[in-house]
Amino acid sequence: MRLRGRRALVLPGLAVLLLAAVLVSVAFGSVWISPVASLRLMVWKLHLSGRPRGIPVSTELILFQLRLPRVLLAALVGAALAAAGTVFQALFRNPMADPAIIGVSSGAALGGIIVLLFGAGGALDAMGVSAAAFAGALATAFLVYRLAKLGPSVQVATLLLAGIAVAAIISAVISLVMTFSGQDIRSIYFWLLGGLGARGWQSIVAAAPFVFVGIVVAMASASDLNLTSLGEERAAQLGLDMDRFKTLMLATGSLLTAAAVSVAGLIGFVGLMTPHILRLVVGSDHRRLLPASILGGASFMILADLAARTAIRPEEIPVGAVTAVLGGPFFLFLLRRQRRAAGARA
Repeated sequence: MRLRGRRALVLPGLAVLLLAAVLVSVAFGSVWISPVASLRLMVWKLHLSGRPRGIPVSTELILFQLRLPRVLLAALVGAALAAAGTVFQALFRNPMADPAIIGVSSGAALGGIIVLLFGAGGALDAMGVSAAAFAGALATAFLVYRLAKLGPSVQVATLLLAGIAVAAIISAVISLVMTFSGQDIRSIYFWLLGGLGARGWQSIVAAAPFVFVGIVVAMASASDLNLTSLGEERAAQLGLDMDRFKTLMLATGSLLTAAAVSVAGLIGFVGLMTPHILRLVVGSDHRRLLPASILGGASFMILADLAARTAIRPEEIPVGAVTAVLGGPFFLFLLRRQRRAAGARA
């Protein structure tokens, strides 16, 4: 009962953490905006009160035109990557699965780059990047799954090797495309590094529908994701159409990854660390793990972006570099633990 009670407090706690992360992130910058002022302005924008007195118009402009859209986009990207990682880990029955590690992010990036080079610009370009990124991510996810599938399960080593090999091929193609990109090479390069600066509300509008659909499908499939932990044969015996379900989940994870990559570039390890850590707290039931990962991923990305833009002001670090610094050692730790576990079973 005590364990169940503690787990029941995790989701409210993560929601509070997310709100705190938003208020702290919008506060820091060249101009300090107090959390109280931010809350008052947000309440006013929601038409719940009149315009608060004593807050300059410049503060309002900074909050709503620069910081808040960036923070909300970070939350959207973090939620999408964490949800995608949770889905892939459940589908592959493998805690090492992550959109970046298994190459899905690279596939999405390739699709996005093609549209960035030949797109029409504006809102059409933004939607085109998302659509092309989804196509690239989905194709890569299916390819890696087929290459890694040996017998009834996907082994850790096989999945990593397949993902690394496919990602390497895609990276070579990306390099070739960038060679012929001319003056666009600088903007594409910084986009690939992963960043949330100067995106604005348009990026949120472009990515939010895809993230919303992906999260809704993932949440609706939480019980079926629990069945996959029993193995494909057992899940099929319990009435789950595995072929159809695998296709749906690969598409869902790819959609979430593509939405994040299309607006933020390549950001790794969020989908690896967030569900793995929260699984230790809330357990493996995806009816709890998925919403916890979504909230946790959003908070993590907001704080990582805050570190990226304030650590060495006035310069800005790509947020993908921040997540890599945190996620790289975590990945090596998991890999070493998997090898120890495999050695013990042998």
